[in-house]
Amino acid sequence: MTSVLSKRLPALEAMRKYPDPLFYRGDTALLDRVKLSIVGSRRPDTYAATATQQLAAKLAGAGVCIVSGGAMGVDGIAHAAAGAGSTIAVLANGLDIRYPAVNRKLLESVEEKGLLLSPFEDGFRAQNWSFVVRNEIVVALGEALIVTQADENSGSMRSVEYALKMGKKIYVLPHRLGESGGTNRLLAEGKAEAIYDIDAFVGRYGEAVRCGDDPFLAFCRNRPTYEEAVRCYPQELFQYELEGKVAVVSGRVVPV
Repeated sequence: MTSVLSKRLPALEAMRKYPDPLFYRGDTALLDRVKLSIVGSRRPDTYAATATQQLAAKLAGAGVCIVSGGAMGVDGIAHAAAGAGSTIAVLANGLDIRYPAVNRKLLESVEEKGLLLSPFEDGFRAQNWSFVVRNEIVVALGEALIVTQADENSGSMRSVEYALKMGKKIYVLPHRLGESGGTNRLLAEGKAEAIYDIDAFVGRYGEAVRCGDDPFLAFCRNRPTYEEAVRCYPQELFQYELEGKVAVVSGRVVPV
């Protein structure tokens, strides 16, 4: 059931206009977590998709809540990799509408275990301008913005404009020449910092890492599939299996 958020969120005061009312479905406790926003192309290449998955999974495993826009591509990958219980999806439509349809099951899972947010009441269907509002909320909620792939003049680059106005730190993946022109330009202009080492980056923001927790074991407490663990923590999975710290049970990796 859709409810109206009763408390005012300081992070959203940075927006041009505070979204009031703000509707939600799910666990509002996620709003109190350390949050990072991840956005990018709706059609990421294999490199960006894999890196997005690893980033989101490791950050979530370290206690960080991932914020994104529920769209296809990088958004959906980030939500799924973080795990429904460690992500906030901000939608450009009413929360009773599952859009895009390809992410229906993902959004249902986020509603059940994570948090859905929208400034639009039930029944409202997304318009071009409502995606702009959605993007601004995604950026405002995060302590920093991560853009894993973006072409020039893309929606993700408009999100970057919000981050710059809000004084947010911006991180991007290093791409080859001729690829992800938007993020490469940000690096050239000194407006973003490249993520060269995912584990080192997680160490900057992960609550669990700062508290001495093991990010891989934290990741395994969400019972990821063996395939997810291989994609996100291939070296750790092999090592921890040998040391008897994790086990594979019914196709899922769990701490021992």
